[in-house]
Amino acid sequence: MNKKLLSERDICTKFIIPAVKQAGWDEMSQIREEVSFTKGRIIVRGKMVTRGKAKRADCILYYKPNIPIAIIEAKDNYHSVGDGMQQGLEYAAILDIPFIFSSNGDGFVFHDRTGTSAEKESNLALDAFPAPADLWARYRTWKGLTPAAEQIILQDYFDDGSGKAPRYYQCNAVNAAIEAIAKGQDRILLVMATGTGKTYTAFQIIWRLWKAGRKKRILFLADRNVLVDQTMVNDFRPFGAAMAKLSIGTKTIERADGTEIELTTALDKKRRIDTAYEVYLGLYQAITGPEERQKLFREFSPGFFDLIVVDECHRGSAAEDAAWHEILTYFSAATQIGLTATPKETEYVSNIHYFGKPVYYYSLKQGIQDGFLAPYKVIKVHIDRDVEGYRPEKGQLDRDGIEVDDRIYNQKDFDHTLVIDDRTKLVTRKVSEFLKESGDRYQKAIVFCVDTEHAARMRQALINENADLVQLNSRYVMRITGNDAAGCAEIGNFIDPEAKYPVLVTTSRLLSTGVDAQTCRLIVLDRAIGSMTEFKQIVGRGTRVHEDTKKFYFTIIDFRGATSHFADPDFDGEPVQIYEPGENEPITPPDNVPRTNGGDDTIYPEPGDDETVMIDPEPPDGPEKQKKIYVDGVGATIVAERVEYLDENGKLVTESLRDFTKTALKKRFASLDDFLRRWNAAERKQSIIEELAAEGLPLDPLIEEVGKDLDPFDLICHVAFDRPPLTRRERAENVRKRDAFTKYGLQARAVLDALLAKYQDEGILNLDDPRILQISPFSSMGTPLQLIKQFGARADYEQAVHELQSALYQEAA
Repeated sequence: MNKKLLSERDICTKFIIPAVKQAGWDEMSQIREEVSFTKGRIIVRGKMVTRGKAKRADCILYYKPNIPIAIIEAKDNYHSVGDGMQQGLEYAAILDIPFIFSSNGDGFVFHDRTGTSAEKESNLALDAFPAPADLWARYRTWKGLTPAAEQIILQDYFDDGSGKAPRYYQCNAVNAAIEAIAKGQDRILLVMATGTGKTYTAFQIIWRLWKAGRKKRILFLADRNVLVDQTMVNDFRPFGAAMAKLSIGTKTIERADGTEIELTTALDKKRRIDTAYEVYLGLYQAITGPEERQKLFREFSPGFFDLIVVDECHRGSAAEDAAWHEILTYFSAATQIGLTATPKETEYVSNIHYFGKPVYYYSLKQGIQDGFLAPYKVIKVHIDRDVEGYRPEKGQLDRDGIEVDDRIYNQKDFDHTLVIDDRTKLVTRKVSEFLKESGDRYQKAIVFCVDTEHAARMRQALINENADLVQLNSRYVMRITGNDAAGCAEIGNFIDPEAKYPVLVTTSRLLSTGVDAQTCRLIVLDRAIGSMTEFKQIVGRGTRVHEDTKKFYFTIIDFRGATSHFADPDFDGEPVQIYEPGENEPITPPDNVPRTNGGDDTIYPEPGDDETVMIDPEPPDGPEKQKKIYVDGVGATIVAERVEYLDENGKLVTESLRDFTKTALKKRFASLDDFLRRWNAAERKQSIIEELAAEGLPLDPLIEEVGKDLDPFDLICHVAFDRPPLTRRERAENVRKRDAFTKYGLQARAVLDALLAKYQDEGILNLDDPRILQISPFSSMGTPLQLIKQFGARADYEQAVHELQSALYQEAA
């Protein structure tokens, strides 16, 4: 067998995998081929949404399921044996795999990231692939694992037989946490972006420790009832009868599959605890409080729990003066795991100081690049009153007939101390315009307001702006705040992808964290957000992808300048388009505005105030509460428009689409000569266009901006390298003037002329695709077979078409 004639896949199947199996690896449980471990980045350009290519490893070897230990990158036999190593090293770093192999079917190059081998990189014969026990022994030595620690690390993941498996980063997080605990670490911090499955990750950690007998009694702490209930019926469901909620009243709730379940509770009406359960879930505020009688957690002995998992630990649980901190202190002997999307670092509180440095970190930016999280657009709207401030006229009276203090009121005052209803109406009008212009007025949206009173006024204004849909169903617009029982009762429906209503919800802080709103497509910010922690949490309300409803990205409309956090070096998200419409401009961003790639995501410190609000009650009236001033008839308008992007360093810059594309293309092609070589060497010119689109650079929006009927070749040369362009018509005419096809018969020339016209009129580049001969005008000239025969054999036809394509770009050769 001549290996040179075999494809890469044949090399893998016929030589590499047999060598691995011969070394003792089990084909069913330890070997996986062509493993796609990312989804492929979602690329949004106007209304067009595409996915980039997923990262795929040729072969991954697992010591046990979900414990990857080696990766093999295969190449065909035209390549040398080590040509796959660079790619293997890149993938191994992402997947946290210690051993990398490259092969072309002749042998292996072996790279040992652990440093336990005599050589960092060595050559192995095809029949010398190491056995599973050999690689695991090296791994065990590298990690310094004792037999007891090894037993915990090798405990199985939960598998319900449905085929659901953890994503690669979830495996990384679970394995890192288990390893740290197995080696005696008792404070663990996991940082994972909102929407990446922190609770499912926590479940797998708890399950493995529980099944291994290392942790027998577990407490899972959250700060929202809905989070505990969702956790019990979804991710933690396999714990079954061993699990209970630290709550008095039972509650029947609906699972995702439509069936109902009654939550088991561990408290009776006298607040006595049933200590027979093994896994407890509770609210911080349900088991503690300022008064001693409220400190229910003291009913447990300090050593009762072996493991405590703290969900959303950024919101004050680690602050030494926080009420919740006493729970963690009381159970200090337990292993404690903190879960957060936003590790808190300020002068006053530090999660990292309490829990230690994260054992695993998966950022919002990485989640977007991998395609697991949704990218987003930002619309910045500046209102004149916010920009210029408001000074009342002399003698100006408020709604109650009281004279308004003569001073300049600014954005910080609006809806805190001074209410301008016209401003609120303007906000709701712009939001409603966006919904109408988008073509989907039923896309779920959250409007974040200053407080519950502001949320009530916003609700009323949205109702008036959308009276037609409210007439169909009164739940189209609702307020969901802590002091509104009717609104809180609708949280489940709002986050349910199957429930149509409510659609637009106004809130203050209740929905800013934790709520799994998979189909939320619009976030409106009409309050300042001083904390980076809270800003990341709010952005996280929209980052979940929901493919069933074709939700691949979302939009933020910012009326208060909150999105200036994007320029903060502590923001680790993917930079986005930022559009600022003027007074007479549409609220919907233009379709031809690109997204850019972000900078580093390795900075952890979190500036800003600590956010510890769990409910949002209306504060009681009293001498310390300042009454709001309501001023009517003031008016408000939208001011200047500007389009901004975040550059690679996370800085806001004003840049045109043309400038952006020029910069991006010059990174792709080092010079004009480099591009010309690539273009002329490509048999399918369309393949270059497809590659650019897959990397987030589709050329259609740029064609619209340039405003000329240019070939993609001329577009790239003109925009990136300032070369004078030719239109498609000019290129086609140049070919006709050369009369380059006199050697062909009349009908063959007619086919070539028609292909040239297709290129000229429609910009078709894949002229060598024989399917083009099935459409007009070719269908009236004969069958594809008949037309091809005019050139001789099929190879002759293809040669003629390639000559035509070369003639089109002759001066570029």
